[in-house]
Amino acid sequence: MAGRWGVRGIIAALLLIAAGTIWLTNSWLSERFSENTRVRTELRSALYTGNLLSELQRTSVVPQLLARDPALITALSDNDFSGTSARLITAQKEIGASSIRLLDASGRTVGSTDRNLIGTNYVQEPFYVESLRSKDTVFTVSPSAQGGYEFAYSRAVVADGRTLGVVVVGADLTRLVRSWAGISDAIAVTDSSGQIILSTEPRWRGLTLPEALAVRSAPSAIARAFQVTADWAAPPVDAYVQGRAVMQAETRIPFRGWKMIAFTTYDSVRERVNAVLALVIMGFAILLAGVFYLLSRRARVESAAYMRESEDLRALNMRLTREIAERERVQKELRVAEQSVQQSSKLAALGEMSAGVSHELNQPLAAMKTYLAGARLLLQRGRGEEALSSFQRIDDLVERMGAITRQLKSYARKGGEAFEPVDLRAALSSALVMMEPQLRNRTIRLQRNIPRYPIMVYCDRIRLEQVIINLLRNAIDAIKPVREPMIEITVSSGSHAFLSVRDNGPGVSDLEKLFEPFFTTKKPGEGTGLGLAISSGIAADFGGRLTAHNAEGDEGRGAVFELELPLHDPSRKAGTTMAAE
Repeated sequence: MAGRWGVRGIIAALLLIAAGTIWLTNSWLSERFSENTRVRTELRSALYTGNLLSELQRTSVVPQLLARDPALITALSDNDFSGTSARLITAQKEIGASSIRLLDASGRTVGSTDRNLIGTNYVQEPFYVESLRSKDTVFTVSPSAQGGYEFAYSRAVVADGRTLGVVVVGADLTRLVRSWAGISDAIAVTDSSGQIILSTEPRWRGLTLPEALAVRSAPSAIARAFQVTADWAAPPVDAYVQGRAVMQAETRIPFRGWKMIAFTTYDSVRERVNAVLALVIMGFAILLAGVFYLLSRRARVESAAYMRESEDLRALNMRLTREIAERERVQKELRVAEQSVQQSSKLAALGEMSAGVSHELNQPLAAMKTYLAGARLLLQRGRGEEALSSFQRIDDLVERMGAITRQLKSYARKGGEAFEPVDLRAALSSALVMMEPQLRNRTIRLQRNIPRYPIMVYCDRIRLEQVIINLLRNAIDAIKPVREPMIEITVSSGSHAFLSVRDNGPGVSDLEKLFEPFFTTKKPGEGTGLGLAISSGIAADFGGRLTAHNAEGDEGRGAVFELELPLHDPSRKAGTTMAAE
């Protein structure tokens, strides 16, 4: 065993070393490669910035040249624009501008490289309004009809101190954006107000940078799970673009407060780091494979010994299976025997009560005979109304005799597991009715403390009455030598339902053996010693318990038996299984 734990410790230490090495290698390489990637991104941004400035500067010269073109000045002066568009198209091909438009003094397009725009009025556009206010070339950014923005240089055409029109030259910056999209992950250019005017992501145009980063499609659960695993060891990310972690590099453009923001993913970093980590993991895997090979050889030797032991275990298992089956059979027979003993205890109690019941039945029978003789005599004398009262008394006596016999018949029935809500007060009343003959044999002072509200328990009513009758019988037997016998019955409820039976007898001498089967303090032939043992078992089946103790008080010594049962919970479903009768 010590050797096995030692091997496990070596493997655990090797795994910890491997995990630590991989973690440190990943952190160091990620930081180093990320810094290299950031430097390359900044160099690329500087190159893009130079291209953008070059395009803007090249386009800014064109309006100044065209505003001095004699052909355009003559066309605006004579209102003859037949060859103006052809002249602008030729200039566009020579200069490489995006578009060129010539507007007259009213803002109407009189010439354009795009002939579809001829006749369009731009009197309210910024490039027209601002060029009239300024004598120099004006740069404007305005939204375009196709989406995005239009970048234009405009200049007023002035001749003889009179403004004839405006030349508008568009800067083709979208061509640069298309070239950026093929190389960088994401590029955005913002103006002095922070609004994105150029971007490789079309959805970002017109938004601020925080708004643009928030506008992204939420990745699916699987894609997000893969992204989390990719970012677990990466340096703190600057932002997320299309669900991917990116680093952000910002470059100032020396033009009207513009800025260029470049976003680069960590994919290239992860690829280079993962290549190195793969070699490290492979080395540890080979080392672990060697350790496991050595362990497998040892395991083969031990498995041969285990196979020999397994044969013995199978034989032992078969013996245990037979013993378990035999034990289950004995337990079933024991349960049947317990039910039979309980029924025998009830029949024994019925036997003891038979004399009192006979006395109770003889009294009504004698009274009925007297009432019948009196009724016959009254009828002979023609006094029918008085005879009817005698018959009514006879009917009451018959009802009393029927109640006594029904109670005995119900108690004699063999109880099962027919659990139902039972009022503890009603069960006590039924038990007292059956024990009434024995209570009347002597002058016994019966004191009952019963609440007026119902106390509901969930149990088998017949078996509950059997427990109460056993407690009453024990109390009656205990007070036989007492001159002034007394039995006090108390029913109460709290967290549980409680029924207490107290007598003023001599008490119990041996409380520890009181609930053991066949233990009795009665003389031979007067008891079997099973009543309290059966009652304790029934209380346990109901989820309660039966306890006993000796009490000292003003009424003298005596024994107190307390039955504790759980209160009925209406939300609990009653069981549907019942014991066989």
